[in-house]
Amino acid sequence: MTTAKTPKKPARRAMTLAEVRAFITQLAAANPNAESELDFVDDYTLLVAVVLSAQATDASVNRATKALFRDAPTPQAMVELGEEKVGAHIRTIGLWRTKARNVVALSQQLLARFDGKVPYDRAALESLPGVGRKTANVVMNVAFGDSTMAVDTHIFRIGNRTGLAPGTTPRAVEDQLVRRIPADMLRPAHHWLILHGRYVCKARKPECWRCPAFDPCQYRMKDDLRAVGPDKAASSEAF
Repeated sequence: MTTAKTPKKPARRAMTLAEVRAFITQLAAANPNAESELDFVDDYTLLVAVVLSAQATDASVNRATKALFRDAPTPQAMVELGEEKVGAHIRTIGLWRTKARNVVALSQQLLARFDGKVPYDRAALESLPGVGRKTANVVMNVAFGDSTMAVDTHIFRIGNRTGLAPGTTPRAVEDQLVRRIPADMLRPAHHWLILHGRYVCKARKPECWRCPAFDPCQYRMKDDLRAVGPDKAASSEAF
């Protein structure tokens, strides 16, 4: 079977604002209770879990943090546990040495600078070891209820593939999403989009035949993929 070639521009065009609303509305209807798949109990364990999730699956992080959070549920306990023992808990996830160092260091800084609390401030969050814009956006969205959009590889791919928010960088896609998604849908849209990218609009084989938001999507290959269905779908890696 011939493998379909990746189009240089995966979307026919950018969605209109009406199509953006329809796209998000249809994702919401298909998964109304979407939420983070990371396991956490409070703002601090959320922050640590998100830091650990860089270049790792949520499932692998959850396996590692089950025992880690039992032994070190607070910044003070994490500092006392120390880098070596933190590393022993998270050896199964990528970049574990660097992440162990960052988790202990950010815990020290939370104690020294923020009275052991996770700050509700983007600049303060991004000043912590291992915390970049994406991690800060997740924490602000999930912990504090802000309408932020954390652009990971899934959301970057969806933004470009579907025409939802075309952009050449994660920040460009983020800015487009914040500007184009209706304000009343923006906060939960982060979860709808990431789960859609994780389980339906996949990198190599987008499952267009079961996409709940097929009609407003502007992906060039969607009709071909829906026509062949799950058994004969060609590999297609747009982003």
